[in-house]
Amino acid sequence: MKLDFDKLTDPTVMLEAALPLLINLASALAIFFIGKWIASFVIGLVKKAMAKGKMDETLASFLGNVFYGLALAVIVISALGQLGVDTTSAAALLGGAALAIGLSLQGQLSSLAAGVMLIIFRPFKKGEFVEVGGKMGTVDEINIISTRLINLENHVITMPNSSVFGSAITNFNSQPWRRLNLVVGIGYGSDLRKAKQILERLLAEDERVLKDPAPAVWVTDLADSSVNLAVRPCMATPDYWATRCELIEKIKLEFDANDIEIPFPQTDIHVRDLPEKRKAD
Repeated sequence: MKLDFDKLTDPTVMLEAALPLLINLASALAIFFIGKWIASFVIGLVKKAMAKGKMDETLASFLGNVFYGLALAVIVISALGQLGVDTTSAAALLGGAALAIGLSLQGQLSSLAAGVMLIIFRPFKKGEFVEVGGKMGTVDEINIISTRLINLENHVITMPNSSVFGSAITNFNSQPWRRLNLVVGIGYGSDLRKAKQILERLLAEDERVLKDPAPAVWVTDLADSSVNLAVRPCMATPDYWATRCELIEKIKLEFDANDIEIPFPQTDIHVRDLPEKRKAD
Protein backbone atom coordinates (compact mmCIF):
# COMPACT_ATOMS: atom_id res chain seq x y z
CA MET A 1 0.00 0.00 0.00
CA LYS A 2 1.41 3.34 -1.08
CA LEU A 3 0.94 6.31 1.24
CA ASP A 4 -0.01 9.63 -0.30
CA PHE A 5 2.31 11.98 1.55
CA ASP A 6 0.88 14.95 -0.30
CA LYS A 7 -2.53 14.34 1.28
CA LEU A 8 -0.99 13.81 4.69
CA THR A 9 0.73 17.20 4.54
CA ASP A 10 -2.26 18.95 3.05
CA PRO A 11 -3.42 21.65 5.55
CA THR A 12 -7.04 21.01 4.67
CA VAL A 13 -6.76 17.30 5.37
CA MET A 14 -4.87 17.95 8.58
CA LEU A 15 -7.51 20.43 9.73
CA GLU A 16 -10.33 18.00 8.95
CA ALA A 17 -8.54 15.30 10.92
CA ALA A 18 -7.79 17.53 13.89
CA LEU A 19 -11.15 19.32 13.99
CA PRO A 20 -13.05 16.59 15.90
CA LEU A 21 -10.24 16.41 18.46
CA LEU A 22 -10.22 20.18 18.90
CA ILE A 23 -14.00 20.23 19.28
CA ASN A 24 -13.85 17.47 21.91
CA LEU A 25 -11.03 19.27 23.72
CA ALA A 26 -12.94 22.55 23.70
CA SER A 27 -16.07 20.75 24.91
CA ALA A 28 -14.12 19.05 27.71
CA LEU A 29 -12.61 22.36 28.84
CA ALA A 30 -16.05 24.01 28.69
CA ILE A 31 -17.55 21.18 30.75
CA PHE A 32 -14.76 21.50 33.34
CA PHE A 33 -14.69 25.28 33.77
CA ILE A 34 -18.44 25.88 33.41
CA GLY A 35 -19.20 22.90 35.66
CA LYS A 36 -16.71 24.14 38.24
CA TRP A 37 -18.29 27.61 38.20
CA ILE A 38 -21.79 26.17 38.55
CA ALA A 39 -20.65 23.90 41.40
CA SER A 40 -19.04 26.85 43.24
CA PHE A 41 -22.18 28.94 42.75
CA VAL A 42 -24.53 26.21 43.95
CA ILE A 43 -22.33 25.33 46.96
CA GLY A 44 -22.22 29.03 47.86
CA LEU A 45 -26.03 29.12 47.87
CA VAL A 46 -26.14 25.97 49.99
CA LYS A 47 -23.72 27.47 52.52
CA LYS A 48 -25.79 30.65 52.74
CA ALA A 49 -28.93 28.58 53.27
CA MET A 50 -27.24 26.60 56.06
CA ALA A 51 -26.00 29.84 57.65
CA LYS A 52 -29.56 31.27 57.60
CA GLY A 53 -30.74 28.06 59.18
CA LYS A 54 -28.30 28.78 62.05
CA MET A 55 -26.27 25.64 61.36
CA ASP A 56 -22.86 25.47 63.03
CA GLU A 57 -20.30 27.35 60.93
CA THR A 58 -17.76 24.51 60.96
CA LEU A 59 -20.35 21.89 60.05
CA ALA A 60 -21.68 24.05 57.20
CA SER A 61 -18.17 24.56 55.85
CA PHE A 62 -17.41 20.84 56.06
CA LEU A 63 -20.60 19.82 54.26
CA GLY A 64 -19.99 22.47 51.60
CA ASN A 65 -16.48 21.14 50.98
CA VAL A 66 -17.74 17.56 50.75
CA PHE A 67 -20.46 18.49 48.24
CA TYR A 68 -17.98 20.52 46.20
CA GLY A 69 -15.49 17.63 46.11
CA LEU A 70 -18.17 15.19 44.91
CA ALA A 71 -19.37 17.65 42.26
CA LEU A 72 -15.80 18.23 41.06
CA ALA A 73 -15.22 14.47 40.72
CA VAL A 74 -18.34 14.16 38.55
CA ILE A 75 -17.23 17.13 36.44
CA VAL A 76 -13.76 15.67 35.86
CA ILE A 77 -15.17 12.29 34.81
CA SER A 78 -17.63 14.01 32.45
CA ALA A 79 -14.81 16.06 30.88
CA LEU A 80 -12.69 12.93 30.40
CA GLY A 81 -15.67 11.18 28.80
CA GLN A 82 -15.97 14.04 26.29
CA LEU A 83 -12.34 13.40 25.31
CA GLY A 84 -13.15 9.79 24.57
CA VAL A 85 -11.70 8.34 27.75
CA ASP A 86 -13.53 5.33 29.13
CA THR A 87 -15.28 6.79 32.18
CA THR A 88 -15.49 3.37 33.82
CA SER A 89 -11.73 3.09 33.68
CA ALA A 90 -11.37 6.68 34.84
CA ALA A 91 -13.63 6.04 37.83
CA ALA A 92 -11.65 2.91 38.68
CA LEU A 93 -8.41 4.86 38.37
CA LEU A 94 -9.70 7.59 40.68
CA GLY A 95 -10.86 4.95 43.15
CA GLY A 96 -7.45 3.26 43.11
CA ALA A 97 -5.70 6.57 43.57
CA ALA A 98 -7.99 7.40 46.48
CA LEU A 99 -7.22 4.03 48.09
CA ALA A 100 -3.47 4.51 47.69
CA ILE A 101 -3.66 8.00 49.14
CA GLY A 102 -5.80 6.73 52.00
CA LEU A 103 -3.28 4.03 52.93
CA SER A 104 -0.42 6.53 52.92
CA LEU A 105 -2.34 9.08 54.98
CA GLN A 106 -3.82 6.89 57.71
CA GLY A 107 -2.92 9.36 60.47
CA GLN A 108 -4.51 12.26 58.61
CA LEU A 109 -7.60 10.16 57.89
CA SER A 110 -7.84 9.38 61.59
CA SER A 111 -7.80 13.11 62.29
CA LEU A 112 -10.37 13.58 59.53
CA ALA A 113 -12.71 11.04 61.12
CA ALA A 114 -12.15 12.66 64.53
CA GLY A 115 -12.89 16.07 63.00
CA VAL A 116 -16.21 14.78 61.67
CA MET A 117 -17.06 13.46 65.16
CA LEU A 118 -16.12 16.80 66.74
CA ILE A 119 -18.35 18.63 64.29
CA ILE A 120 -21.28 16.26 64.86
CA PHE A 121 -21.11 16.04 68.67
CA ARG A 122 -19.67 19.56 69.21
CA PRO A 123 -18.13 19.21 72.70
CA PHE A 124 -16.88 22.78 72.27
CA LYS A 125 -17.31 25.72 69.94
CA LYS A 126 -15.17 28.56 68.68
CA GLY A 127 -14.49 31.14 71.40
CA GLU A 128 -14.89 28.73 74.34
CA PHE A 129 -12.12 28.11 76.89
CA VAL A 130 -11.22 24.43 77.09
CA GLU A 131 -8.64 21.97 78.37
CA VAL A 132 -7.90 19.14 75.95
CA GLY A 133 -4.93 16.80 75.66
CA GLY A 134 -3.23 18.55 78.57
CA LYS A 135 -3.44 21.95 76.86
CA MET A 136 -5.63 24.88 77.89
CA GLY A 137 -6.75 27.75 75.70
CA THR A 138 -9.52 29.50 73.82
CA VAL A 139 -10.77 27.67 70.74
CA ASP A 140 -9.73 29.77 67.74
CA GLU A 141 -10.49 27.41 64.87
CA ILE A 142 -11.95 23.94 64.31
CA ASN A 143 -11.33 22.38 60.92
CA ILE A 144 -11.52 18.85 59.60
CA ILE A 145 -7.90 17.91 60.34
CA SER A 146 -6.88 19.98 63.34
CA THR A 147 -8.06 22.26 66.14
CA ARG A 148 -6.31 25.50 67.03
CA LEU A 149 -6.20 26.96 70.55
CA ILE A 150 -4.82 30.26 71.84
CA ASN A 151 -3.54 29.92 75.40
CA LEU A 152 -3.36 32.54 78.15
CA GLU A 153 0.11 33.62 76.96
CA ASN A 154 -1.35 34.25 73.46
CA HIS A 155 0.54 31.27 72.02
CA VAL A 156 -1.11 29.38 69.17
CA ILE A 157 -1.48 25.63 69.82
CA THR A 158 -2.44 23.44 66.85
CA MET A 159 -3.51 19.90 67.71
CA PRO A 160 -4.53 17.05 65.36
CA ASN A 161 -8.17 16.13 65.86
CA SER A 162 -7.22 12.51 66.57
CA SER A 163 -5.47 13.75 69.74
CA VAL A 164 -8.35 16.07 70.60
CA PHE A 165 -11.20 13.58 70.26
CA GLY A 166 -9.16 10.77 71.83
CA SER A 167 -8.58 12.61 75.12
CA ALA A 168 -10.67 14.01 77.95
CA ILE A 169 -12.20 17.39 77.06
CA THR A 170 -13.01 19.97 79.74
CA ASN A 171 -15.19 22.85 78.54
CA PHE A 172 -15.10 25.76 80.99
CA ASN A 173 -17.70 27.83 79.13
CA SER A 174 -20.46 25.34 78.36
CA GLN A 175 -22.44 26.14 81.54
CA PRO A 176 -23.89 29.57 82.48
CA TRP A 177 -22.23 29.58 85.91
CA ARG A 178 -19.15 28.13 87.60
CA ARG A 179 -18.41 27.20 91.20
CA LEU A 180 -15.18 28.34 92.85
CA ASN A 181 -13.55 25.74 95.10
CA LEU A 182 -11.14 27.77 97.24
CA VAL A 183 -9.39 26.33 100.30
CA VAL A 184 -8.25 28.88 102.91
CA GLY A 185 -6.09 27.74 105.82
CA ILE A 186 -5.83 29.59 109.14
CA GLY A 187 -3.55 28.98 112.10
CA TYR A 188 -4.70 26.93 115.06
CA GLY A 189 -4.30 29.96 117.30
CA SER A 190 -6.60 32.16 115.16
CA ASP A 191 -10.29 32.79 115.87
CA LEU A 192 -12.13 30.24 113.72
CA ARG A 193 -15.60 31.79 114.12
CA LYS A 194 -14.30 35.24 113.23
CA ALA A 195 -12.53 33.93 110.15
CA LYS A 196 -15.69 32.19 108.99
CA GLN A 197 -17.76 35.36 109.53
CA ILE A 198 -15.27 37.39 107.45
CA LEU A 199 -15.45 34.91 104.59
CA GLU A 200 -19.26 34.84 104.64
CA ARG A 201 -19.38 38.65 104.69
CA LEU A 202 -17.03 38.97 101.72
CA LEU A 203 -19.20 36.59 99.71
CA ALA A 204 -22.39 38.45 100.66
CA GLU A 205 -20.91 41.84 99.69
CA ASP A 206 -19.78 40.74 96.22
CA GLU A 207 -22.63 41.32 93.74
CA ARG A 208 -21.15 38.83 91.30
CA VAL A 209 -21.65 35.94 93.72
CA LEU A 210 -24.92 34.20 92.90
CA LYS A 211 -27.61 33.73 95.53
CA ASP A 212 -28.76 30.52 93.85
CA PRO A 213 -26.85 28.24 94.17
CA ALA A 214 -26.09 29.78 97.54
CA PRO A 215 -22.44 30.30 98.58
CA ALA A 216 -21.06 28.19 101.41
CA VAL A 217 -18.15 28.30 103.87
CA TRP A 218 -17.28 25.01 105.56
CA VAL A 219 -14.53 23.74 107.85
CA THR A 220 -13.14 20.76 105.97
CA ASP A 221 -9.86 19.68 107.58
CA LEU A 222 -7.79 19.88 110.73
CA ALA A 223 -4.50 19.66 108.89
CA ASP A 224 -0.96 19.37 110.27
CA SER A 225 -0.41 23.13 110.52
CA SER A 226 -3.75 24.75 109.64
CA VAL A 227 -7.50 24.62 109.96
CA ASN A 228 -8.81 24.50 106.40
CA LEU A 229 -12.00 26.22 105.31
CA ALA A 230 -13.65 25.58 101.93
CA VAL A 231 -15.02 28.72 100.29
CA ARG A 232 -17.54 27.75 97.59
CA PRO A 233 -19.31 30.64 95.83
CA CYS A 234 -20.90 30.46 92.36
CA MET A 235 -20.72 33.18 89.72
CA ALA A 236 -21.54 33.70 86.07
CA THR A 237 -18.96 31.99 83.87
CA PRO A 238 -17.58 35.24 82.36
CA ASP A 239 -17.03 36.65 85.91
CA TYR A 240 -15.13 33.62 87.21
CA TRP A 241 -11.49 34.71 86.96
CA ALA A 242 -12.01 38.32 88.02
CA THR A 243 -14.11 37.25 91.03
CA ARG A 244 -11.61 34.57 92.04
CA CYS A 245 -8.57 36.87 91.95
CA GLU A 246 -10.28 39.77 93.74
CA LEU A 247 -11.75 37.48 96.40
CA ILE A 248 -8.32 36.01 97.23
CA GLU A 249 -6.89 39.51 97.60
CA LYS A 250 -9.76 40.64 99.87
CA ILE A 251 -9.38 37.54 102.07
CA LYS A 252 -5.68 38.21 102.61
CA LEU A 253 -6.24 41.89 103.46
CA GLU A 254 -9.17 41.19 105.81
CA PHE A 255 -7.29 38.42 107.61
CA ASP A 256 -4.27 40.68 108.09
CA ALA A 257 -6.48 43.46 109.45
CA ASN A 258 -8.11 41.07 111.95
CA ASP A 259 -4.95 39.25 113.12
CA ILE A 260 -5.95 35.95 111.54
CA GLU A 261 -2.88 34.00 110.61
CA ILE A 262 -2.55 32.24 107.26
CA PRO A 263 0.11 29.59 107.97
CA PHE A 264 2.88 28.83 105.50
CA PRO A 265 5.47 26.03 105.38
CA GLN A 266 8.37 26.67 107.75
CA THR A 267 10.99 24.63 109.56
CA ASP A 268 12.06 25.18 113.17
CA ILE A 269 15.56 23.95 114.07
CA HIS A 270 16.29 23.20 117.76
CA VAL A 271 19.96 22.89 118.81
CA ARG A 272 20.51 20.79 121.93
CA ASP A 273 23.58 21.03 124.17
CA LEU A 274 24.58 17.35 124.56
CA PRO A 275 25.91 16.15 127.98
CA GLU A 276 29.01 14.58 126.40
CA LYS A 277 29.91 17.93 124.80
CA ARG A 278 29.55 19.76 128.14
CA LYS A 279 31.86 17.26 129.91
CA ALA A 280 34.47 17.59 127.22
CA ASP A 281 34.42 21.40 127.59
